[in-house]
Amino acid sequence: MADTVAILTRFALYLDLMLLFGLPLFALYGLRGVETSPEAVLTLRRLVGGIALIGLLLSGLAIVSLAASMSGVALTDVDIPALRLVIGGTNVGTAWVVRICALLLVLAVALSRHGSHMGWMWLLSLLGAVALSSVVWAGHGAMEEGSIGLIHLGADMIHLLAAGVWVAALLALTTLLFRPHRRMTQAHVEFSHRALASFAVVGTVVVALLVLTGVVNSWLLIGPDRFGASLSTLYGQLLVIKLFLFVAMLGLAAANRFYMTPVLEQSIACGDHAAAVNGLRKSLFTETACATAILALVAWLGTLEPPVSGM
Repeated sequence: MADTVAILTRFALYLDLMLLFGLPLFALYGLRGVETSPEAVLTLRRLVGGIALIGLLLSGLAIVSLAASMSGVALTDVDIPALRLVIGGTNVGTAWVVRICALLLVLAVALSRHGSHMGWMWLLSLLGAVALSSVVWAGHGAMEEGSIGLIHLGADMIHLLAAGVWVAALLALTTLLFRPHRRMTQAHVEFSHRALASFAVVGTVVVALLVLTGVVNSWLLIGPDRFGASLSTLYGQLLVIKLFLFVAMLGLAAANRFYMTPVLEQSIACGDHAAAVNGLRKSLFTETACATAILALVAWLGTLEPPVSGM
């Protein structure tokens, strides 16, 4: 039961913090013109504030879950001394304090009555990046020391931030396209196409970072000489499933960029976008499902001991 709670909490926290970082960033590169009006910025700030509040609640549950695991007691039996020990005596606790501070600052900015300019999105995204990066200190990358430990930690942070950009963009694009047909006006479809085209450039960088940091992390956690043997372990099997899902996401992302988005542009010019929108809906839904499954696997993998590469 405790492991299940820990996995679900990690999954929800990953998703929450990725959206906290990635949604303001998506607004900066994906929105143009009327979409950046003061009203739109205020709505987005309120959304980000709600995400930050959920992040605070999940972070509280996460630290209690960790204290329960370290003390060998149930969640309901965790006491204040145990929490103080985890928060004040571990690197995970220090990172947790940093995350809480970042989330509180996000909440303060989101609830402020001032600042309807898009420039505030930079601050919100930066604070989201700090909060998301703090999760790495509870992962495998923080367990190593020396230069290898710094490389692993840095690769973990970049990997998580890049994933946050992709996950948030998927949610934003899916929200744009999954509207009733009567609300899919020509102007909205054109806006959606601009957002898709903007993410195409960003997505290329994101994929490159994910592949590079994924290779580094896999090398440090397992190593090429132990990969075959790792397939007999639960960790290795989950990792292979994650890789298959990631490849599927790459294929869908490539189809969206090089085929479906150009088709949508052509359909807009012809004035008949229904078929192109339906195709993109199916692709984005499948891609989002793959991303959700990958996040669940990452949350599960974080509770398992990986085969060490021996470097």
